[in-house]
Amino acid sequence: MRNHDRDPLLDQRAALILLFGVLTAIGAGVLTVLNDGTLAAAGLAGGGAFAASVYFFHKLIR
Repeated sequence: MRNHDRDPLLDQRAALILLFGVLTAIGAGVLTVLNDGTLAAAGLAGGGAFAASVYFFHKLIR
């Protein structure tokens, strides 16, 4: 009988795509703050960059 307790929560592809999304969001947020933006603007820029990059990397990585 197979033990299902050790199945990963995310596969490697999904983890890689989400990692790239988070790194892109952090980069966009930092660049926004360095360009004299507010933290709220950085959060919005990071959120938009995260959504766009997850979609982009989902289509790119097969």
